Amino acid sequence: MNREYWKKNLEQASQVLDNFIKNDVSMAGCIQFSSILVEAYRAQKNVFICGNGGSHCDSMHFAEELTGRYRKNRRPLGALALGDASHTTCVSNDYGFEFIFSRQLEALARPGDVCIGLSTSGNSQNVIKAIEYAKTNGITSVGLLGKNGGKLKELVDTAIIVPAETSDRIQEIHIKIIHIVIESVERVLFPENYA
Repeated sequence: MNREYWKKNLEQASQVLDNFIKNDVSMAGCIQFSSILVEAYRAQKNVFICGNGGSHCDSMHFAEELTGRYRKNRRPLGALALGDASHTTCVSNDYGFEFIFSRQLEALARPGDVCIGLSTSGNSQNVIKAIEYAKTNGITSVGLLGKNGGKLKELVDTAIIVPAETSDRIQEIHIKIIHIVIESVERVLFPENYA
């Protein structure tokens, strides 16, 4: 591939990011996301994250930077990416793939916890089931979504929508949101790391 191919793709990615930044609703959702996590961690609550495919990988990435570290050492923050292999195969075999996240959330989450659903379409049935469980059990929900937000847009407490058409461009913005929200939480809870 030549330079023009690379340039075109990077410019396209830049345009998606630029459009997201200019959207006041998107920015308000991101600010609300930070506040939700800060409040949850101040109350000693936990965060559960779910998604499929690349979004599952982003969920694991998100969780490990909360329980491990982001840039500097600090105490771990409670987070878990739902859907480990043994649970997923058990539940999908016995109940159906659409229940893999909701069953685990039901087992582990408590009122006041947070459930974050990642879905580039906004229509992932297993993420929808998890958010529906959260909604009826006192668990705050956030959706990192794509396209027009799909069904999840109306279900989550806070929807952050990347209005791009392809999963790769949507996930590129999702990972930026994940990194920035972690830093925003750390800046409040661990200000010494940013002195």
